[in-house]
Amino acid sequence: MNFPSELRYTSDHEWIKIESGNIAVVGITDFAQGELGDIVFIEIETTGQDLGANEIFGTVEAVKTVSDLYLPVAGKVLEVNEALKDSPELVNSDPYGNGWMIKMELANVADIDALMDAETYKSSIGQ
Repeated sequence: MNFPSELRYTSDHEWIKIESGNIAVVGITDFAQGELGDIVFIEIETTGQDLGANEIFGTVEAVKTVSDLYLPVAGKVLEVNEALKDSPELVNSDPYGNGWMIKMELANVADIDALMDAETYKSSIGQ
């Protein structure tokens, strides 16, 4: 299982990475995609919305379950990964690369510091 050290993690199994300035990319972890199984659909209809930390920004549907997606920190959803409309399985095959879910503008970049680093996340899931 992969836990990139440059990312920050949430207890809800989302990851976030600062792309530049106050713009960040968000997705779900390798652990989360493994627990969900084959992902068949992703619904994110919050583009342009300002959301608080831990608010739902979308859902991910796997063969046997649907799970909410939670924003790691407060900010505005700027963009959804359009490739996921036709290829939601990218989240299974490349959760930290082509399987990213949204780009967001952070309300406060310092909020990232409160999230887990890779080692803390890894131990939180018993790895």
